[in-house]
Amino acid sequence: MKLIIGGAFQGKRHYVLTNYGISQDSVWTGQLPQELGEGTIVIDQLHRWIFDTLEKGLEPEALLRTFLQTHPDCIFISDEVGCGIVPIEQKERQYREKTGRLLTFLAGEAEEVVRVTCGIGQILKGN
Repeated sequence: MKLIIGGAFQGKRHYVLTNYGISQDSVWTGQLPQELGEGTIVIDQLHRWIFDTLEKGLEPEALLRTFLQTHPDCIFISDEVGCGIVPIEQKERQYREKTGRLLTFLAGEAEEVVRVTCGIGQILKGN
């Protein structure tokens, strides 16, 4: 599994498509796919999926662990949401904390972690 992180609009998806030879057809935005095709699955905007999952009252960590068991070679793309001003609303603070903890978990499990800034990938872990 690979984890690609970075700020909003920094070229993370383009980096993945270009550097890993992934087709746009393999990219799922803000959701974990139920039915899968062949090849590597890319989950873009993982942070949005986490927010939506929490809004539904579900536990994203358990769902991610299950997904990883059946798709160990997937690629997750997520915005870093922990930088900047701390939100006033408790719900927003909880979302940021949960997202940070899940990204930390995924980084620990990943064979490769890349931070993308201005379209340039910096390898934090792996090759």
